[in-house]
Amino acid sequence: MHPTPAQPPRAAHDREIESLAEFDQVVAEHGSLARFRVQAIDLTGRTKALLTLDTTGAVFLGCPMEPEAAAHIGASGALVFPPVPGLPFDPYRGFAYTSDELFESLDAGYEATPDARAYAWFQRTRSDGDVFASMLRAIHDDAVSDALDELLVGARVVGVMGGHAMARGTVEYAGAARLGRELARAGFTVATGGGPGAMEAANLGAYAAPYADGMLEDALRILAKAPSFRPSVTDWARAAFEVRERWPGGGESVGIPTWFYGHEPPNAFAAHIAKYFANAIREDGLLARSTAGVVFLPGAAGTVQEIFDNATPNYYESRGEPTPMVLVDEERWTRELPAWPLLRSLAGGRSMESRIALVDRIEQAPEALKRLCD
Repeated sequence: MHPTPAQPPRAAHDREIESLAEFDQVVAEHGSLARFRVQAIDLTGRTKALLTLDTTGAVFLGCPMEPEAAAHIGASGALVFPPVPGLPFDPYRGFAYTSDELFESLDAGYEATPDARAYAWFQRTRSDGDVFASMLRAIHDDAVSDALDELLVGARVVGVMGGHAMARGTVEYAGAARLGRELARAGFTVATGGGPGAMEAANLGAYAAPYADGMLEDALRILAKAPSFRPSVTDWARAAFEVRERWPGGGESVGIPTWFYGHEPPNAFAAHIAKYFANAIREDGLLARSTAGVVFLPGAAGTVQEIFDNATPNYYESRGEPTPMVLVDEERWTRELPAWPLLRSLAGGRSMESRIALVDRIEQAPEALKRLCD
């Protein structure tokens, strides 16, 4: 049923159907699927609806359905993109990943998980020049971006950037976890690169936010038994799931990792994981969605790149008003890798000048961020 002139047209996201419950609701309320986008839903049990409803201009993306239904709606003016068999991922997925989904079959070892199998597929196809494989990667990454945008509507997102080498059991890791906890308790949505090290620590802190302070200290001791994802991703991940089993239902945060860096598995503490094949899209997307600012913990080349990837749109105000940037560790950013003097020089006389700060200790970062947000 098309909207009447008295009704505003439905926004693009309002026309997306991403679950079976939503499909049934649309059918009940509208009696039509015309111009809807139906995404990655098993419709083999909805043949009657597909054979009787108007599907003019509808698009079905990767929806299993009976052959009779597919033929009928195709002949009725809908576009049907069938599921792609044999893939370890769904290119049309409608939602961000969860760690449970990516680490399914961990009991058989990390190599058996969907995350590891998707990386293995990527390794096989990334350089073979097959346009079909590159198209599938692009569709997948676009679907993930769409899901992430829907997830973060109205959220005050703070990005926490830092290296993967920060080991569990260290003072630095504990500090990054407390940072994530304080940001989450202040009402921010914590977003990280979704991998190990500083990224995992910040997601862990957000997970611990609803619990009493002692929970995080206990969790840090459990995780210290497997300090790094090397040599065993399996042991590293199992320690995280042990924490989650002991303290279920923690606070939510976002991880945005990539299969481009196959040596960096996703961490299990981010409730929503937007994992990409294309690292460039992933990095720009993480920074662009950190609308309430970014905290940069000590890191190496990747973190330096992220500082200036974030500084550039702030400098040109290409995304609107500059967003806060807080660099942590004076020694690191003024002497070892002197990003701060260059950042300060770039900011001089521009709007972003009042939106940057350098602090020496990680405990100072939340207050600096809140000050820059005022």
